[in-house]
Amino acid sequence: MSDDFQGRGGSPWGTPPGGGNGSGKGPRPPDIEAIIRDIQSKINKFLPGGSSSGGKPIGLILIIIGFLWLASGLYRVLPDEQGVVLRFGKFVKTTQPGLNYHIPFPIESVQTPKVTKVNRIDIGFRSERDSGFSTGGGVADVPQESLMLTGDENIVNIDFSVFWVIKDASKFLFQIQDPEGTVKAAAETAMREVVAKSDIQPILTEGRAQIEIETQEIIQSILDEYNSGIQITQVQTQKADPPDQVIDAFRDVQAARADMERSKNEAEAYANDVIPRARGEAARIMQAAEAYKQKVVAAAEGEASRFISIYNEYFKAKEVTQERMYLETMEKVLADIDKVIIEKGAGSGVVPYLPLPELGKKKENN
Repeated sequence: MSDDFQGRGGSPWGTPPGGGNGSGKGPRPPDIEAIIRDIQSKINKFLPGGSSSGGKPIGLILIIIGFLWLASGLYRVLPDEQGVVLRFGKFVKTTQPGLNYHIPFPIESVQTPKVTKVNRIDIGFRSERDSGFSTGGGVADVPQESLMLTGDENIVNIDFSVFWVIKDASKFLFQIQDPEGTVKAAAETAMREVVAKSDIQPILTEGRAQIEIETQEIIQSILDEYNSGIQITQVQTQKADPPDQVIDAFRDVQAARADMERSKNEAEAYANDVIPRARGEAARIMQAAEAYKQKVVAAAEGEASRFISIYNEYFKAKEVTQERMYLETMEKVLADIDKVIIEKGAGSGVVPYLPLPELGKKKENN
């Protein structure tokens, strides 16, 4: 190669006569075959079986490539994720958050779905963001999803939301094809089943909480049968009203029901006020009657006992007892009568017209 260069004036492209100063016939064309031989000789140095000095770089490169390939199997699972390892597309295992390793591609691959993210599906309505058009109020109603038949043959317009998370990433990725569609279909089926067993009044008032619980249980049972790997966290009722066509009439009925309940509550309050007072008055009268009864019975028993004691004394001494009874009787009869007592032999008599009581009063005044 060097001899060839020297024969051409030291230049691989050849040197024109005259030292390359532009004189003569001009530059000669490059030797293509020489260039190819030169390139081939350089490549042979890096191939196995080449020169001993060229084997070291290729081995080092292979080692580096192998190390990088093995290092590509390292992967990290975030705290809100779960690793799913696939070997030639087939599920092998799940890995927990942290630094993990798998056989590098193309043997194994990893998917890391977020298992703590709470997903939401709205049924019966769509927000402006989901529907893609403006409704003015921010929500678009979907009657084919929200109108349901109740157990008492009424129609209710109910909107609700379902919240769910991934509880088993492997089942979630490979057991169901459309997770959101599956959850939505199961939720609508469950709500229609629960509403069909309930009357309209509890649905519109105090029965929503129980309906939400029953619906959540049914949805979860359906998804478990599908091995979906989905956990339902909550079913939340957004709205439960009669259909728009009859809502005015229904509100009138509700107002009448409210008036009825108010009147009923007022009547119960009045009864709760009057009945206890009447019962208290009746108890007082009963107690007074019982006390009067006890008094009369005790007085009668006392009089009977007194009569018996007097009779016994009368039986022992009749004359003394008669006189005593006479004196006691007269004492009671004459106790409140104005009277003047004149002893026997106190004068020849009393002047008939002498106002003896008045004289007695004057004497007392003096």
